[in-house]
Order: sequence, then structure tokens, then C-alpha cells
Amino acid sequence: MDGFAAVDFEFARQVLQRGIAALYLIAFVSTLNQFRPLLGERGLLPATALLEWAASSARARRLLGPTVFRWVRYTDRRLVALCTGGIVLAATLVCGIPQLGPPWVPMLAFLLLWFAYMSITSIGQTFYSFGWEMLLLEAGFLAAFLGSDSQPPPTVVVVLFWWLLFRLEFGAGMIKIRGGREWRDLTALTYHHETQPMPGPLSRQAHLLPRWFHEVEVVGNHFAQLVVPWFLFAPVLGLWVPGPGPALVGATAAGIVLATQLWLVGTGNFAWLNWAAIVIAFSAVGVPGIGAPSSPPRDEPPWLIDALPLPWLIATSLVGIAYVVLSWPALRNLFAHRQLMNASFNRWQLANAYGAFGTVTKERIEIIVEGTMDEDPDAATWREYAFKGKPGDLRRIPRQFAPYHLRLDWLMWFLPLGRSLDDWFTAFLVRLLEADRPTLRLLAADPFDGQQPRWVRAVSYRYRFTTRAEFRESRARWRRDRRRPVLGPVGLRR
Repeated sequence: MDGFAAVDFEFARQVLQRGIAALYLIAFVSTLNQFRPLLGERGLLPATALLEWAASSARARRLLGPTVFRWVRYTDRRLVALCTGGIVLAATLVCGIPQLGPPWVPMLAFLLLWFAYMSITSIGQTFYSFGWEMLLLEAGFLAAFLGSDSQPPPTVVVVLFWWLLFRLEFGAGMIKIRGGREWRDLTALTYHHETQPMPGPLSRQAHLLPRWFHEVEVVGNHFAQLVVPWFLFAPVLGLWVPGPGPALVGATAAGIVLATQLWLVGTGNFAWLNWAAIVIAFSAVGVPGIGAPSSPPRDEPPWLIDALPLPWLIATSLVGIAYVVLSWPALRNLFAHRQLMNASFNRWQLANAYGAFGTVTKERIEIIVEGTMDEDPDAATWREYAFKGKPGDLRRIPRQFAPYHLRLDWLMWFLPLGRSLDDWFTAFLVRLLEADRPTLRLLAADPFDGQQPRWVRAVSYRYRFTTRAEFRESRARWRRDRRRPVLGPVGLRR
């Protein structure tokens, strides 16, 4: 670091700008493919109904987050246009095209991505209630002030990325240590690989590892989330301490975060959460000799301070000052007795509180949706609907979808954890009875090939991974038992 300019963090900036833009691209593609059947004009939870409610009173308008659809009437076509524009803009940032211009060009590009995606999450209701939505928004906002290739990244913005990673990791660690007893008695990961929302191809192998390994996993997790994040700020000492020591400490801390996140990528499907953490972790990796050296101040415009134009330095400094103010609730929350998880303290989704898996479920309960063409449901032959990501077929190897986000599959995992079935699930069953094509495209397979079933129902099972001996005998990855009716049979009136 060299005063106001983080001259050794040019590589970090390239990873941050291009990586965050790539995650926005994935988020817009996910929205383009899923928003309309979930939240569109004929969706399970129509966004139009939310917008009409928001327009009904001043209080409701205040509760609705910032969205372009406050001023432009929502239609599915406009949603497609918004997503298409976001995909194209994100692709240009991945290629580094706006970064070739002055710093305000990538700034405007990222701010457009930020507001466009916020316009979607603000009307996304429960399907967009995940912590990685606000993480992507905050990362995109900060990326807007990393500047362009013509000058080094501002020190204040690089430090704000460390602060973001600190809140993400340390917040998750504090949630766990204060949460379920399983995190304190080191048993959490003997369950987690099996009961996590959407297992991946290697989740079963991870689950079958020895118990002592899972205990070491928990200890390593506590170390990586409660101890390591403090050392992310070590490179700041390079302003006063000569030599590579501070930068090496920060890079080592980032490396530990990267290693733990890659393990999570390999053993689960957490949308872009882990990939976002990986990208942000590169903010602490300084590589000397890549960035532009700082320059002495000029007497004529444009004035340069540490190779940064004075107007740009003022703008990024104001962002830093604003973040100091906005971060106070998040800082206080980290050490609060009743810590909030994945909470935003302002309308703009900045300086948020993060955390995940304060408790770990001990059993995996799956809701299976079935349908039949028979008239008599009591004597019917029932066939299962197959989802893309959530377990169903006992022989199927779980697939890797992350960083892509399967929103319906994730909410299916949450259903058995609630006291009652959510409204969207009832609407989902109605769409299946109608053989609604956009809804069926969210699934892996329709057992009726587009025809309308006479009845549908929901039943639950306890799922568990097979042991190695059970797998050799049956070639099945899962076993299930404890069948219970959940809802139905239900059918359309004729």
C-alpha cells in the first residue's frame, strides 16, 4: 500500500471487478430463467400483487425496497429486458471493457448492475430472501469504486472489501458459536453434509468420513471464521511497517478463507455464496509490481494524489466516510447478545450483517410431490415429480449447480422446517394440476409428459445417505423411510 493508493492490489482489483461481474451475470441468468414462473404475472407469488399492495398506502411504500418497478409498471417482458440488459452489461465488465475508460465508466456500470438487481430482489419476496442476495448487492456497490485500469485501486475501497469479508466470515462464526450446541460439542458436521439444503456430488463421500475428521472440520471452521478474519487487515500496517511481512500475513489469511470456501464448494450447493466469498477474499492478496506506481502531486489539473485524480479520491473518500457511519449497526450486531443473521440496516443493502447455519438439522426430511391420472385417488398409481437439485430418486447422484441458484429446490428444503405450508406451495400444486409449462420447466422431469394429472399430493420421508455396504448392495445413494402424508390428494374442480 502507498498512502491513498493500494498499488500492490491491482491483481486483486481485476479479480474483484471481473469476478463480481461474473456473479451478477449468473444472478441475472438465474432470474431470467426462474422469476416469471415463480414471481411473474402468473407466478406462484405474483410481484404485481406486492406492487399493488405497496401502492395502497404511504407505509406500504416505505416498506417496499428500492426498485425501478415503483415508477415503471411491472410486466414479464420488462423483467426480461432488465435481465437481458444486466447480462450484457455484466459480460462487458467480465471482459474488462468499461475498465479501459476513466473510473466513472466502470462506476456507472456497476451501479447500474447494483440497482437493476436490487429492483428484482425488492419484489422477489421469499424466493429472494437469501443472504447471498444482499452480499452480491453490497459487493457490486463497492466494486463500483475500485476505479479503472488507468490508476491504482483506492486504499479505502480495498479496506472496505476486507471489512465486508470480515463481517461475512466473523459474523458466520459468531452465529455458530452462539447457536446450536452441535457447534460447541464439535458434532455439527457429522450431520451437515447429509442434511444441508442441496447436497452436491461429493457430499455423501464427505458425510462418510470418520467422526474425528468431522470434529477437526468444526475446529478448522471456528479457526477460519473467528480467528483468521482479524488478520485480513494486516496489510494496512504496510503503511508504517517496511517489508513484505504485513502483506504476507493478509495474503495468508485470505488463503485460509479461500481453502475453506473451496471445501464448501466441493461438498455442497450454496448458490454463489462461497464463490462470492472466494472472489472477495482476493481483496487481501497484494502482488507487488503489478499496479501503477504512485505519482507526486501535480500543480495543474487534473491533480493527482498517489496517482489518483483528486475528484476520484474525494469521491471514494466520501464512500469510505459514509460506510463508517452505515457500519455502526453491523459492528454492534457482531457483538450483540441476540445477533441478527443476514440482516440489512438500511434500504440500500449496504454494510449488512451476515451469517449462516447457526443450528444444524439432525435429520433430513424431504417433501415429495406425486401425481396420478387415475380417478380414484385411494386406488391410484402415484408417480413422483423430479426436481433438478433436491433429493428424490434414491439412485441419482446429487448434481453440482452452484454458483447457479435453484430457488424452488431451496425453498422445498425449508418447507418441512416450518409450522405450516407456505402459500407458494399451494399455488405450485395448482400449477402442476394445470400442467403449466413454465412451472414444469423448473423441474427435472414431468412424469405425465405435459398432460394434466387428475390428482396431486405431497408426502414426506426421512432421507439419509447409504453406508458403503448399503451402496454395494443396492447401488442407491439414499435410503428413505417414515413416510407421512403432508397434503392432499387435491385436484381441480370439474
